Amino acid sequence: MNNKFDLLIIGAGPGGYVAAKKAAKLGMSVVIIEKGPIGGTCINRGCIPMKALLRASTLYREILGCGKYGLYADDAGYDLQDMIEYKNQATREMRENLEEEFKELGIQSVQGTATVMSGKQVRVTFEDGSSSFYFGNKILIATGSKERRLDIPGADLPGVMTSEALMTSGGNKYHSLIVLGGGVTGLETATVFRNLGAKVTIIEVSDHLIPRIDSEFSDELERLMRAHGVEIYKGSMSERITRDEEGVCCEFVCAEGTKRVHAEALLMSVGRIPNTDGLFAPEVPIKMDHGKILVDEFFRTSVPGIYAVGDVTGGIQLAHVASAQGTYVVEKMNDLTPSVIVSMVPSCLFTPISIVPSCLYTEPEIASVGLTETQAREKGVQIRVGRYDMKGNGQQIISRETGGFIKVIFAANSDVLLGAQIMCARATDMIGELATALANGLTSTQLMYAMRAHPTFNEAISCAVENSRDNIKE
Repeated sequence: MNNKFDLLIIGAGPGGYVAAKKAAKLGMSVVIIEKGPIGGTCINRGCIPMKALLRASTLYREILGCGKYGLYADDAGYDLQDMIEYKNQATREMRENLEEEFKELGIQSVQGTATVMSGKQVRVTFEDGSSSFYFGNKILIATGSKERRLDIPGADLPGVMTSEALMTSGGNKYHSLIVLGGGVTGLETATVFRNLGAKVTIIEVSDHLIPRIDSEFSDELERLMRAHGVEIYKGSMSERITRDEEGVCCEFVCAEGTKRVHAEALLMSVGRIPNTDGLFAPEVPIKMDHGKILVDEFFRTSVPGIYAVGDVTGGIQLAHVASAQGTYVVEKMNDLTPSVIVSMVPSCLFTPISIVPSCLYTEPEIASVGLTETQAREKGVQIRVGRYDMKGNGQQIISRETGGFIKVIFAANSDVLLGAQIMCARATDMIGELATALANGLTSTQLMYAMRAHPTFNEAISCAVENSRDNIKE
């Protein structure tokens, strides 16, 4: 058996499997090592199962409210176990498609725990305790991240779970749920259980939900979630968790003093940390900082021939970022001009800005790319802001959606797009157009060249761009 490869990848999540496919297509011999099923957290315990449950729960909520369309479904209900099976089927199909691609491309997949040794050797320990050694002319680390737990009393009590545990469990029909953390995962989970009729309480340490997004969007999302019965406490510090016959209780301190909230279960969604435990043998001199692997601008580690991408480097924790970085690394390995970038310097700025789209699958969806209005003003950039309220959009009216708007930010002098934020149904699909415009330095004039079909949510982009031009003197 040949255990020597041009490229050895540790981690079969979005960073690893995309890099593996790219390398194989470029003629490299590739082995990819993964402790669990291929697909990593994203396919098996994160993005895909979460979006499947969001889809199912949203459809259920829409069925209950179908009277606004002149439809009636008096006997509507749901079977949680059937929903779980639907979610599991989605992950299986994703894995099976990947496995088929690996076979077609000649990528060898190995399931086991990898430890990087000296001399670019990797020891793989299998479930039965046996081990084998593999060699990679180049090694790419893409082991992702793992969930962080708050170090507070009661964090390990029954009924306290992480999102990954929730996504891989058999499912419980919780009638009440506490969510610690008002970030992406916490809010998406809250949306699922709210759609299924549970009483949901969100406890967030920051002074607003999703701290990194435009505050106007965060405020609107909070208003809509409260309108749907979600209880939200911001600026709150959790102190302890207890358990009694009713379930779990979280004690926290907020502006109103010390409060206690009871629920059947508690989701701890307070961020993720790089997954590097036991990854390197003691003799491997990889430079790290608080668990994250340090890399340069080309994703090279301190050991020649070893690269790292994705969450394990402590950067932006998004699946599509890891995939882009994996593609970039493989292309650089093969002396190709990289086909993907994650940041650029607009003509009006002296510093790079991210062109990575961020997406939140709540109701309505939120998507963002580039600078927010606040960030642009903090940089001292003169800007024009275009805004459009979705209440006037034809598709919004037809779909009976509520809330939401679009903001686009242009440099006042050069007219170059600097950022965009969207809050409406299909926002996560629509943001791609504006990410492409941002990456290519398009102006509001150029964005207006394109006709957008009617009636669509997407045509609202034209309205927002046009609004930004209202005060331009021709």
